[in-house]
Amino acid sequence: MPQISLYIDKDTLEKVEKAAKVEHLSISKWVGLRIKSAVNDEYPRGYFDLFGSIDDDTFKIDSLSFDNDIKRESL
Repeated sequence: MPQISLYIDKDTLEKVEKAAKVEHLSISKWVGLRIKSAVNDEYPRGYFDLFGSIDDDTFKIDSLSFDNDIKRESL
């Protein structure tokens, strides 16, 4: 399995150690899960449940134009 080395400050390492311990995970597993979620192409859980949740007549989009949109970086 590929490996990665991280160089972080002492305070951050202590926070990572504590967070991993709280979740009963190794530091490697905890960090790996956070990296996966950061590069995952899926929407967050419950994202589509929010559709239509704003009940406000002033919140209305008539049309969208992507003419001025910039190309996004692909991971």
